[in-house]
Amino acid sequence: MTTVSRRTALTPRQLTRTGERLSFVYLERCTVHRDANAITAQDADGTTHIPSATISTLLLGPGTRITHQATSVLGETGAAVCWVGEHGVRYYASGRALTRSSALAEAQATQWANTRSRLAVARAMYRLRFPDEDPSELTRKELLGHEGRRLKDCYRTQSARTGIPWHGRRYTPGDFTSDDPVNQAITAAAQCMYGIAHAVVTSLGCSPALGFVHSGHELSFVLDIADLYKTEIGIPIAFDTAAEDEEDVGPRTRRALRDRLNETSLLDRCVNDIKRLLIPHAPETSPTIDTADVVTLQTDHDRVVAAGRNYGGTDELPDGVETVW
Repeated sequence: MTTVSRRTALTPRQLTRTGERLSFVYLERCTVHRDANAITAQDADGTTHIPSATISTLLLGPGTRITHQATSVLGETGAAVCWVGEHGVRYYASGRALTRSSALAEAQATQWANTRSRLAVARAMYRLRFPDEDPSELTRKELLGHEGRRLKDCYRTQSARTGIPWHGRRYTPGDFTSDDPVNQAITAAAQCMYGIAHAVVTSLGCSPALGFVHSGHELSFVLDIADLYKTEIGIPIAFDTAAEDEEDVGPRTRRALRDRLNETSLLDRCVNDIKRLLIPHAPETSPTIDTADVVTLQTDHDRVVAAGRNYGGTDELPDGVETVW
C-alpha cells in the first residue's frame, strides 16, 4: 500500500514520444504481467519481455489475461490497451495522455465549438486525404459526396490492381467470416487503424469524442483521424493480403499493416497531422504543446497567471502570460 505514494509520476520528458513508438503489439492466449518497467507475455512457449514505454497500443486478443501491475505500468507510460474480440473486430481502449499540457485539448474544443472553424477543419482533413482536390468552397454535403465517390474509386482501383473481384463493401456485425476475404481484410485493417488512432489521440490529450467529420459517438475524432489514411494505407494492404491467400486473412492483415506503419513512420505523421489540424499556425515543435507541465489560472482578456499563489487582497493581478498556440 505504501509503495504507491512513493512512486513519482513520470514527466513528459521521461516518456517515449508517441511518434517514436511501435504502432501496436498483438497478444493472444497468454498471461500479461509486469517485470520492472517491462510487461511480460507468458504462454506455453515461454516468457517474452516487451518494454512498456515503446508501445503505442497493446491489443489483447482471445485467451489473454492481464494483471493489475501490468495495467498499472501501461497506464503510467501512456500506452492504450485494447481488449480485442474474435478476429480483432471489437475493442475497448483506454490510456493516459503523454503530455501534461492542455493546449491541444483546448484548441480542439475551440475549433469544434464554432461551426465555421469546425467546417474548416473538416475541409483540411479532406485535403490531407485527397491533396489533388480543393475543398475550400465545398459544403458538408458536398464533402461527403466527394469522399464517397473517391472511396468507391479507390475500391475499384485496388480491385483492378490486384485482380480481386469487388462486389461492394460489406461488414456483418458479429459474423466476421460471413463476408468475402477482401471485406474481412478491410474490416481487420480498419479496426487496427481505429485502435492506433485512439492511442495517438489520447496520448496527445485530445478528446476522442469531439469529431469534425464524424459526430455523435464517443470515438468521433478517432474515426476522423483513422480515415485520413484509409485509402492510402488500409485499403491497399487489405487487397494485397486477400490477393496473396484467402486463409487467415485477419491475422495476416494485422501483421502486414503493422509492418507498413513502422516502415512509413505513420505514428509520427499522425501526431503532426493532428497538431496541424487543431493548431494550424503553431511551429513544428512547441514546448507549450509537447512538454509543458505548468498549471496556470485564467484571468481577464484571455490572459493567464501563475497558479499556486493566492491573489486575494491584491489590488492588481500581475501581468499574465499571453496564451500562445
